[in-house]
Amino acid sequence: MSHYEQRLERDLNQIRKQVAEVAERVETGLKDAMHALLSGNQKLAYATILGDLPINRRVRQIDQLCHSFIALHLPSAGHLRLISAVIRINIELERIGDYAVTICRESVQMSQPPQGVLADKLELISEESRLMLSQAITAFNEENAEAARATKGMATQIDHLFSSAFSDLTAENSGFDLKDLMRLFNIFHRLERVAAQAKNICEETLFVATGETKAPKVYRILFLDEENSGLSQMAEAIARRNFPNSGHYSSAGRRASKELNPAVTEFMQQHGFDLSGAHPKPLDMTAGELSELHVIVSLEGPVKNYIAEIPFHTVAMEWDVGALPTGLDAAQTHQRQEALYREIAVRIQDLMQTLRGAEAS
Repeated sequence: MSHYEQRLERDLNQIRKQVAEVAERVETGLKDAMHALLSGNQKLAYATILGDLPINRRVRQIDQLCHSFIALHLPSAGHLRLISAVIRINIELERIGDYAVTICRESVQMSQPPQGVLADKLELISEESRLMLSQAITAFNEENAEAARATKGMATQIDHLFSSAFSDLTAENSGFDLKDLMRLFNIFHRLERVAAQAKNICEETLFVATGETKAPKVYRILFLDEENSGLSQMAEAIARRNFPNSGHYSSAGRRASKELNPAVTEFMQQHGFDLSGAHPKPLDMTAGELSELHVIVSLEGPVKNYIAEIPFHTVAMEWDVGALPTGLDAAQTHQRQEALYREIAVRIQDLMQTLRGAEAS
């Protein structure tokens, strides 16, 4: 190995060592923050807040090391991927440290430590998030793509735990002071963000190990109307054809009509859509299935007419496009259908470009 290669490896190992040490401190800070919260230990909470300051200084040192490495070695290929990933992971670790500080600041303001079911949920989500973070860091240190992929899968389970805890917190809010309730919401959210940052670290590991970049997100979108026989079916068909790679689309109604609106079926056929295999469906989804939706769109009335409690991570939209035509002659009916079709198509295009950008397809 040449002198240059030895120096390059030495500098890389120094960066890796610094990242591993910061990650260990961040994990410890998060663990201490949760212990302080659940035990009511304010001394530990304040010590953890102060302990984040050295972490921030180390993060800045790593950032300087990475930029110095780039300037000195002009890395390419694998080395450049590693350094660019470290720069991003460095930010993610700093954010997790900030989450631990927020948990501590909230805990010292609580009138009493969380108890009962919520304390159990907090501890469980904390343990799962910290485990995911630990495995993500290990995968990165070892540049283990398979371990990174496996760890990424834990995010879905943690999302479900969070949704369950959110429901418990809402159901039990009468037992909490309003300020304590808001603090608990904030703490749960920070724990969820820990898992999200751990997932990002896994993405960076895949980039380093394989060159694989994060795939564009595919969104799950549900269209609703009263009987799932007209507007919602039209919206689903338009979205499927115009943006097949950007989303998974479905439609449902508060109740299911016996058949699709014949006029809608005929109109859509004229526009090249075959709805012969489509059937009206009632909205029959579990709480878990609803929580996996990214967007719910109602084309007839408020979304809460269909779903009493919108999942925490789901966006609810109401498109007031008007009703399907009735009692009109053939020409007027067709004209109204065309107007509805164009309006829905434009709204779907706006939605998908908001979600995915100009490259939505």
